[in-house]
Amino acid sequence: MAKIGLFYATDTGNTRKVAKLIKKQFDEGEVDLFNVKGARAENLAAYDALIFGTPTLGDGELPEPLTEFLPILESVDLSGKTVALFGLGDQIGYPDEFVDALGILYKKLRKLNARLIGGWPAEGYEFSKSKALRESEFVGLVLDQDNQADLTEERLEEWLAQVRPELLGETVTN
Repeated sequence: MAKIGLFYATDTGNTRKVAKLIKKQFDEGEVDLFNVKGARAENLAAYDALIFGTPTLGDGELPEPLTEFLPILESVDLSGKTVALFGLGDQIGYPDEFVDALGILYKKLRKLNARLIGGWPAEGYEFSKSKALRESEFVGLVLDQDNQADLTEERLEEWLAQVRPELLGETVTN
């Protein structure tokens, strides 16, 4: 069974809280948690499956620790690694750049040949634009802790049911 590295960037602490909630949904020892602030290339390389989480700051920007982490990310061969993404945003306060950091991170990981999984439907959100939107789906799980915190647990469960088997290297049958 594969072990998962869960890497997150946080600003207010909300992304860290969600990362911890995700870890709790797995069995003991299946997920290792890393704040990107202290993560190294060896941490990334040690896993076949990765989860990345990021908030979107200001006018659709990556948080500074994630921006500083990108050269480390680029130094690791992500070819064939299974990667799922989640992002936090504020659809009311920032409807024109809703979860843009998630889209920026997705684009970077795609260039690094990661095998990205875990798209999420855009229905149920009210926003104008998002760099994380591909047709009618976000590139990963989207959570709005400012305006829809009551939906977080349900969305998390549904998304994890979708991505868990692939992240753990389990055979998926339909």
